[in-house]
Amino acid sequence: MSNHGECTESESKEATSGSVASFQEERTVLQAGTGEGSNVKVIDDRPPLPAPFEHRCVSFRTAPVSSLYTCNLQEVLGGGRFGSVHRCTTRSTGLQLAMKIIKVRCAKEKETISNEVQVMNLLNHVNLIQLYDAFETRNEMILVMEYLDGGELFERIVDESYSLTELDAMVYVKQICEGIYYMHHMYVLHLDLKPENILCVDQNGNQVKIIDFGLARRYKPREKLRVSFGTAEFLPPEIVNFEHVSFPTDMWSLGVVTYMLLSGLSPFLGDSDAETLSNILTTICSFDDEAFENVSEEAKDFISNLLIREKSGRLSAAQCLKHPWLNNIAEKTRHSKIQLKSQLLLKKYVMKRLWKKNYYAIAAANRLKKISSCGSLTALAI
Repeated sequence: MSNHGECTESESKEATSGSVASFQEERTVLQAGTGEGSNVKVIDDRPPLPAPFEHRCVSFRTAPVSSLYTCNLQEVLGGGRFGSVHRCTTRSTGLQLAMKIIKVRCAKEKETISNEVQVMNLLNHVNLIQLYDAFETRNEMILVMEYLDGGELFERIVDESYSLTELDAMVYVKQICEGIYYMHHMYVLHLDLKPENILCVDQNGNQVKIIDFGLARRYKPREKLRVSFGTAEFLPPEIVNFEHVSFPTDMWSLGVVTYMLLSGLSPFLGDSDAETLSNILTTICSFDDEAFENVSEEAKDFISNLLIREKSGRLSAAQCLKHPWLNNIAEKTRHSKIQLKSQLLLKKYVMKRLWKKNYYAIAAANRLKKISSCGSLTALAI
């Protein structure tokens, strides 16, 4: 008996929101000049295609994963504290998917992954990655999802062969806003919006999808939700202060991502997490003259209306989609021949991020080696 079926909640049956329908009307191929003469860059502003399968409401099952899927564990598409992601195919149809393998050690960790599945079961939108299947073993929980082969958005735009313009940023941010608008319409908070969680659909187009709902939460207005997790430089003031979170919490993170996309700078990043959090609470959003030299006033106004300390003052996703910066894009292509400076600066940011990850990985390995040699866990303060 199948463990999958159509969602029974009427909200979950919405394949796309009304705002996406309006976005689909703008299926014009945008052309932004990025050089002299005939050097023309084509920006595809169409929304992504839906996942190659119908939306599914998934529950965990215990059948052997290998009996249903072939998976190349040697090919790692991504990874982190949760585990790793690999490409896989269904044995029955050959459909290509992505398999996220999460190591779990306790009931609390299993509860977190179960929450991720419950949230993804609610979300059916072209700018949000879709869930296909789920498995549970003694030490692992496995999520099988839509496969995207374009890589992280920020990895693409720091590539030397990629010419980033403000028009690209408009197209990317508009799609992210579409995804957030739908999530908030479904009363879901992502709570972990950052560059690593925005993937390109393929290697060449301009379509993106939001991924990783591991920290997402259902929003219930009568329940005052507080959280104490996330990545320091993308946290809004209310999380830093352990205050109530709501829809504007995601909008602050969108503001940080947009700032970085346009300038290559992280607006609140300090030399340590403590300094970063202090900057978030004390620094007013400002625009570096050199980094924002060729950025429009509309773009800066868009960011300024998101990076507001008081969450009630921030633009909602719906208001973002109506903001002048994200509208009349086709008309703006006729006047823009400017490439942003953010490409080089973003490359430095990504390299710094990779260096920090490698540093912490080596430090952790050395720490574990020391603990192992001591024969105890006292060094971990357990």
